[in-house]
Order: sequence, then structure tokens, then C-alpha cells
Amino acid sequence: MTEEPSEKHTFIHQKRTWRRKFDDAFRGIFQSIRQQSSSYRVHFFFALLVPIFGIILRLHLWEWCFVILLVAVVIATEMLNTAFETLSRVITDKYDERIGLALDIASGAVLVISIFAAILGTLIFATALLRLFQEY
Repeated sequence: MTEEPSEKHTFIHQKRTWRRKFDDAFRGIFQSIRQQSSSYRVHFFFALLVPIFGIILRLHLWEWCFVILLVAVVIATEMLNTAFETLSRVITDKYDERIGLALDIASGAVLVISIFAAILGTLIFATALLRLFQEY
């Protein structure tokens, strides 16, 4: 079940250069995309759709800041959930109620963040849409 150490893997206590830290982080991003389910792809779809609507609705700078922050928080939370799922598979390949509960909590965190991001995003975009209609 365990892998032999390789050059590709970085260990917790190993000193790393900044270059290596960024390489590891980008590898983590790409791995989470490959490893994740359809919900992750839905989040990425909206992450790509949001800027299009932002340009069309001519969002103000502060609105862009919130929208970008919301997208980043949703995706980062989804990535943390993926990290927990990956770690749980390393700990055991058998069902464990405590691990299942921890994974449910992590999934719940993604859901909470997604709901609030959707509410805030709707408020921002609705306000921008009303502003656009008032200009005409």
C-alpha cells in the first residue's frame, strides 16, 4: 500500500527551495483536478463563467475583489476536502466511522462555502445588473 520514496515526492521534514515549493503546489493543484469528482468540475465551470458575466455587467473593482475571493475560497475548500479524502485512503482502505464523519464534515464545509458564495455572488451580480439597466 505504501510507495517507495522518489524524487517526485517531497517529505515533511525535507528542506525545499522556493522553486520546489511552487512545483509541489502546482502539482497538488493539477492532481486535485484529476482526482476530483463532478462537483469539482462544476465549481471550475462557474469559476470560468463568473468572469464572463463580470465583464458583461461591468463589475466595479470592489465587486471583482469579492467575486475573485469567493471563487478562490470555494476552490481551495474543495481542494482541502480532496486532501482529506486522499489522506483517509492512506490511513485505511476499510470503512471507519470516525474517518467517514471527518469526510462528511469536510464535504459539509464545501457545501456551506458554496451556498454562501452563491448567495453573495447573486447579490453582487443582481446589483450590477440593476445598475446596468438603470444606465439605459
